[in-house]
Amino acid sequence: MPTPNETPASPGRPRRITAAASLTALEGLVVAAFGVVSLVKLATDKPDGMMQAVTLAVTVLALSVLPLAAARGLWLRRRWSRGPSMIVQLIALPSGYQMAQNGGVWTAAGIVIGLTGVAVLACLVNPTATEALGIGPRDA
Repeated sequence: MPTPNETPASPGRPRRITAAASLTALEGLVVAAFGVVSLVKLATDKPDGMMQAVTLAVTVLALSVLPLAAARGLWLRRRWSRGPSMIVQLIALPSGYQMAQNGGVWTAAGIVIGLTGVAVLACLVNPTATEALGIGPRDA
């Protein structure tokens, strides 16, 4: 029987790690989707600056690798994955704040990004999660 911090389908993986991995993967998929949309627009439209459009699409696709790799590492309870996931969240917080300042649908998107970042950070700094990742208290 799983403990309260474990999901029934994944004994040994605390819910906080599962949540952090899922949200980080979702962030990576959204970034990758933006990159794919940029490539499709590049193929269907004639951008003013072709090189700039190609660079944007390739950069966005490359940037999606970090959260996706971190999510996989968290899912597999790899110790190294906590740092990259936290970096993604620390980048998401000011990005979400900036988006929320633009009004309209951007406000909603910014709030979602900010709340996701806070949620993942909260999951990753929790002692249950750090213990599951093999990160113990520092020696004094």
